[in-house]
Amino acid sequence: MATLHIEIITAERTVLIDDVDMVIAPGSEGQLGILPMHAPLLTVLGPGEIRLKKGAAEQSIAVTGGFLEVHDNHVAVLADAAERSDEIDEARAEEAMQRAQERMKLASTDVDLERASRAVHRAAVRVTIARKRRGGQGGTPGGRPPEA
Repeated sequence: MATLHIEIITAERTVLIDDVDMVIAPGSEGQLGILPMHAPLLTVLGPGEIRLKKGAAEQSIAVTGGFLEVHDNHVAVLADAAERSDEIDEARAEEAMQRAQERMKLASTDVDLERASRAVHRAAVRVTIARKRRGGQGGTPGGRPPEA
């Protein structure tokens, strides 16, 4: 069976290089499911979870946004920032989410509110992925982070 070769790269490092059966990524307009033989694609990624399926195993990567390109069974992700599930410190992620929620309450302008809202979403994704890794409750059905 054909596989997808995936590379997830940030400005600082290569996060992951692997061959997988399926990639599910947070596109700017919704979730993208990518299987072998996918049509060429270039899209913007929103903040969220990239799920990689390989056989019965599934791996999660938190991304804060970036770009995704598919071409000839190769998926390239150029992410603003990315963390594998085993790199996420759940306690720190929860603290970041609490700080972002406090900033939302104190936002004085629409710009401040939008920034704080994005920070809450990014932190919620990290918490969700960390909880899934340890087998806890990972969020809502469909893999979305809990509402802030």
